[in-house]
Amino acid sequence: MSSVRSVLTIAGSDSSGGAGIQADLKTIAAHGCYGTSAMTALTSQNTTGVQAVHPIPPEFVEKQTLAEQIHSILDDIETHAIKTGMLYDADNVRAVVKALSAHYAGATIPPLVCDPVCVSTSGHSLLNPQAIQVLVDELFPLTHLITPNKPEAELLLSHRGMPSQISSLEDMTVAAKNLLRYGSKAVLLKGGHIVTTMEEVKMVSLKGTGIDVIPYGLLSENMEILQVGETNDPAARLVVDVLSEAGRTTLFIRPHIDSTSTHGTGCTLSAAIASQLARDGDLKEAVKNGVAYTHLGILTAQRIGKGHGPLNHLHALMPKLIPQATPTNRHPFTRMLIQGNAAAWKEYVEHEFVRLLGQGTLPRSAFVYFIIQDYHYLKYYARAYALLAAKSSTFDAIGSATQTIINVITEIHTHKAFCAAFGITNDMLENTPEEAATSAYGAYLIDIGLRGDTTKLLMALLACLLGYGEVGMWLKKQESLSNSWVVVEGNPYKQWMDDYSGPAYQGAVKIGLELIESRAAADPPSPARFAEWREVWERCTRLERGFWDAAMAAA
Repeated sequence: MSSVRSVLTIAGSDSSGGAGIQADLKTIAAHGCYGTSAMTALTSQNTTGVQAVHPIPPEFVEKQTLAEQIHSILDDIETHAIKTGMLYDADNVRAVVKALSAHYAGATIPPLVCDPVCVSTSGHSLLNPQAIQVLVDELFPLTHLITPNKPEAELLLSHRGMPSQISSLEDMTVAAKNLLRYGSKAVLLKGGHIVTTMEEVKMVSLKGTGIDVIPYGLLSENMEILQVGETNDPAARLVVDVLSEAGRTTLFIRPHIDSTSTHGTGCTLSAAIASQLARDGDLKEAVKNGVAYTHLGILTAQRIGKGHGPLNHLHALMPKLIPQATPTNRHPFTRMLIQGNAAAWKEYVEHEFVRLLGQGTLPRSAFVYFIIQDYHYLKYYARAYALLAAKSSTFDAIGSATQTIINVITEIHTHKAFCAAFGITNDMLENTPEEAATSAYGAYLIDIGLRGDTTKLLMALLACLLGYGEVGMWLKKQESLSNSWVVVEGNPYKQWMDDYSGPAYQGAVKIGLELIESRAAADPPSPARFAEWREVWERCTRLERGFWDAAMAAA
């Protein structure tokens, strides 16, 4: 038996290459599988729409029917999954059913994904009305998964007189369950025609039973700073695909993409899921990975044609350690750093020092200790910046941004009126000795600076900036909750919280994010160098947390 996983696509041709069998074969290959095909019809189409659909020419049918195409593949090549796309008419649907039933008589048909292609995005009919009855009665019962979009689901539901209006996420969950009655093992109702919100997702998931939620491409916990400066953030508008199986429903949520590169999305998704089923066999995982693949195909697509262009089917074959920035992921490098060190980052951002500060119960001695040691740290910070200036050939490009960041940090950290409110004098700032945690952090900054890697030094410098920015935003978020434990009135540390969540500091955070992302994109790392960058980030996170630990111990 061959170790190569093979996927058969039974669909129509797309002369523009973005949908149909052409898209299927690209997608199957991109998933490391071997693609075979059986043609149902030819189309004249491009990115502006479908001009015409032509059944397989009679002279070809006389020599070899669709069923014979399928038999010729299945008799020779071990097939691990099958997908159907545009079947065009009732005869083709019956031919598929006949061929599969005959070949697998008494045996299990490999996972079969049916994309019930009925109407193109441009409104062109792709399935004859009389074929719908055959599709529902004969093909769906053989099918592992059907993948209708909103118009197709409404058409299928109305065919049997079921409620067919789909205008919300809740409607989608009901419709997907109703479509299960048509005989397939599972239904994936695609959500590209309905834009929703996280509030609606939460409402639907809490209202129903047996509902799982799987996010993709969304900001996770302790990543508030990545939202800074992203006005009209498209991540606030979500698209949800609803997978309905017997006894459970799964919502696959992702950011809505404002793109015209959507030609062949349904073909691509169903082919991706079929390929995943051929490789693994787990439906939920296959849908999850298929959704992610298709989402990235839209995000990374280049403009082709005058209308709705094709996806980038080959993005998976062009791997990058750091993904390309997109409208819904503007800070891919920083995201990777935070998510790759999520536990330590959470321990730092939500440290006991921070919680007590938010409650206003942090011992005064702990805060005074922290302010003084932070002042000593800034001296190392300035020296590291001087090393950056001396060693970086790109200093002109990054110098003004870095100087702005330093000015903001210095102004907030050493605000004289604020220090005076806690009895911290200039004499105390200058003459109180620095502690071990401060020396360790400072020595590490200088050491990184002496190594000559500009991007690595920038990461060490910006870890402080981004960390404090996340702490400020986390406290602000907690303050906004209905059951907030953050104390505002009478909190002696309110100004500190306001400073780090305020426009000046968060503006510096935005500059820092843009700086580190642009440097990572301009200077893409090897795997070994990327590992070094992550180590710097993780080490600085631990050292920042060490400040909180030392302050609490001192109190």
